[in-house]
Amino acid sequence: MNVKTIVETILQKCNVPPMEQTCDQLIVGDWNAEVTGIATTFMATVDVIKEAAAKGANLIITHEPTFFTGWDKTEWLKDDPVYTGKQALIHQHQINIWRFHDHMHGSTPDLIYDGLIRELGWETYQNADDKHCFTIPKISVVDLAEFLEERLQVSVSRIVGAVNGSVERVGFLVGGGSLGLGREEMPMELMNKANLDTIVCGEILEWTLAAYVHDAAQLAMNKSLIVLGHNRTEEVGMKHLVSWLQALFPKIPVDFIEAGDPFIYHVKPL
Repeated sequence: MNVKTIVETILQKCNVPPMEQTCDQLIVGDWNAEVTGIATTFMATVDVIKEAAAKGANLIITHEPTFFTGWDKTEWLKDDPVYTGKQALIHQHQINIWRFHDHMHGSTPDLIYDGLIRELGWETYQNADDKHCFTIPKISVVDLAEFLEERLQVSVSRIVGAVNGSVERVGFLVGGGSLGLGREEMPMELMNKANLDTIVCGEILEWTLAAYVHDAAQLAMNKSLIVLGHNRTEEVGMKHLVSWLQALFPKIPVDFIEAGDPFIYHVKPL
């Protein structure tokens, strides 16, 4: 089975209406290449490419960009040593890289959220009318942060707002969702209209949602924000994508390769 057939089968299964523009493209490779194995990952880093090659997987399905910008444009990189070094590694191992982002989020259910919810064990907590919202048994903000750190292997979480508050109504905005998905005001509107106690998110701008929650807490409102990082909130979706792909391609080996949190944390001793 070649790369083109694999991708067409995935897109057919997603059953997402045609998109005028999408980042879900074959970033590197040959549509006609026969697939020896599939590796799913959050991002096709150098180490992920090396591990895929070692596993005999010549198709990497990545959620995020390979070449450092949202659309994987490479014209600006032609003389860059990081780009040329990475390309040389890809070509050495005859790796094909296909991005699976827009259709993954556009599926019903959203396959990133589906994996996250399974990892957390929150299947019964998700609100039927909004995939972003959950009603959980009452817990403290700190205990929720510690639970998320343990389940999602987060080294350090950041908390804004009512750190000593309690939580029942949770909003979860994975990856860059807390940036607003094209509307900066979206996260604040969600917190207000859905009566959320806390929002858990990946990335953050300090002058949008963080500022809103900070002000709310200073007004003595029980509002908090838990920031886990883009990678940590979405990579589990790629982990659980393996079983979804195995059902589609039972004769092709499918493995998850963790890209991991890119940050090294230096915490000043108290």
